[in-house]
Amino acid sequence: MKVLLDTNIIIHREAHKLSQQDIGQLFFWLDKLKYEKYIHPITVEEISRYKDPETLSAFNIKLESYNRIKHTAPVVEKVQLLSKAHDKNANDQNDTLLLNELFANRVDIFITEDRKIHRKAALLGLQDRLYSIQSFLEKAIAENPELQSYKVLAVKKVDFGEVNLRDSFFDSFREDYAGFDAWFNGKANDPCYVCYCDDQLAAFLFIKEEGVTEPYADITPNFSPKKRLKIGTLKVSRNGYKIGERFLKIVFDNAITKKVEEIYVTIFNKRPEQEDLISMLEEWGFVKHGTKHSNNGKELVYVRSFGKNLPKNIQNPKLTFPFFSRETNQYIIRIEHRYHTELFPDSINTKEDASLYQDNAPHRNRLSKVYISHSPERNLKPGDVVLIYKMGETTPKIHSSTLTSICIVESVKTHFKDFEDFYESCNRRTMIPKDELLSEWWNKKGDYKPFIINFLYAYPLPTPKPTLNDLIHLGIYKSPMDMPRGFTKLTPAQFESIVNFAYRKKPR
Repeated sequence: MKVLLDTNIIIHREAHKLSQQDIGQLFFWLDKLKYEKYIHPITVEEISRYKDPETLSAFNIKLESYNRIKHTAPVVEKVQLLSKAHDKNANDQNDTLLLNELFANRVDIFITEDRKIHRKAALLGLQDRLYSIQSFLEKAIAENPELQSYKVLAVKKVDFGEVNLRDSFFDSFREDYAGFDAWFNGKANDPCYVCYCDDQLAAFLFIKEEGVTEPYADITPNFSPKKRLKIGTLKVSRNGYKIGERFLKIVFDNAITKKVEEIYVTIFNKRPEQEDLISMLEEWGFVKHGTKHSNNGKELVYVRSFGKNLPKNIQNPKLTFPFFSRETNQYIIRIEHRYHTELFPDSINTKEDASLYQDNAPHRNRLSKVYISHSPERNLKPGDVVLIYKMGETTPKIHSSTLTSICIVESVKTHFKDFEDFYESCNRRTMIPKDELLSEWWNKKGDYKPFIINFLYAYPLPTPKPTLNDLIHLGIYKSPMDMPRGFTKLTPAQFESIVNFAYRKKPR
């Protein structure tokens, strides 16, 4: 497998002071998977412009460890047209030449942090072969869990005073914010959320509730009075584990509990990990409001309206997650117990061993999950609501089978070019290994191929969770033999009765 590395990757890797911890993990996986690392002549030429002779000499020596593309591919017409339409300067044109090597299949994949290259790759239909460091790490870890060399523990809520302030993880905060250490020490008894990788801090989150009288004189445009939740401190080392999405779930859960009208964050865009966080926030409905000015400089301000009364975006439910519209269809979807808690660790049953789910994994942390089915019912649409029915592991199944979670359909894909297309559509959102996806799903029913539902994990149902026996008493099913085989479409009244029962509410 040949991988082309962009100039920004090489510079980060070979600089005297590594500016990205994730570079080490990237090269670990490239070596472990035996990928051939290639650089383009343009990268060599760009590095040759370094004015410091000592730095240039060191770089030239290090570049000998990479394969070089000796014969560049002729630029095809489609790439030429793209360049004319989108390239504004010589740097843009050079980026397109690197992308042309991927288009011409001279390399198998291309890794770059340049967002403009990613946008151009999508226009060329190359997005499935172009990776950022984060997306490549996620792919490598999901596909090769047995090769993982480090342990990433689940997110935990602790006090500031339990966290090692001298950890190098906080160096970037010290650079960005004067007096950061004093501020941190002053919050010794306040709660925060952390995640560790081999005893090294990998992610940190602090959130703060703010009332309607909170002053915002340093924010332009100024905020109107509202009850808000502030994402006060947020950093996630890019390591392929989708911890950022896990933290977002914590933010949304707290916003519901505290009944806020808006969530906001102030953030610099100086570093790649900050740009990653901004992209994730935008994906989940945060929009740029303005700027915050302080002695530390100018930060960007992103906000997200929050509450049940906001208009729901059925076509893109991420924008108003975790709220959903009652005007869409509702279903019960069955999932086998061996898959359930791997995908929904927050919906663990009281009789399951929580210690088995303390390690992180991409499919656990993602809010977006994949459900694979051969069901003839394939009419689900974005915005539809699904109740997850976990098949019982112990007898009697009528008491061990339970409804555990509420999810929102994000998209449905029913047609695939081939197995690889199917696999890429499932990968990183499911725990099922590739060989099992092939034998137990793709090939199981011959030409009658499975389809997939991408849905967003919104809420765990409270304990005790509704059992199959409860569903029978509610009139959803007539008997244990009538349990869900695939999808059960519910009437609005049935859905209301289940939710009311789950939350032990009286019927309206």
